[in-house]
Amino acid sequence: MTKASSGLPLTISLQIPTYWTPEQAFAVFELVNDLRDALWHRYSMQLQDQYRDQLNPHAPDLPDPDDPPF
Repeated sequence: MTKASSGLPLTISLQIPTYWTPEQAFAVFELVNDLRDALWHRYSMQLQDQYRDQLNPHAPDLPDPDDPPF
């Protein structure tokens, strides 16, 4: 694991236990789904911008239609 200059890890490896019961796995799944919904509710516009940037990162800026080209 690589460490940042502050000594904190840059990433955290997520290990999912193989011994969870179906009920435990479902509870975690519901928690993640609720978290996703809460994030989307709060950051939907910013997330859409991020999705757009990731899908087409090299798209040229469109000219301003109110700005004449000369």
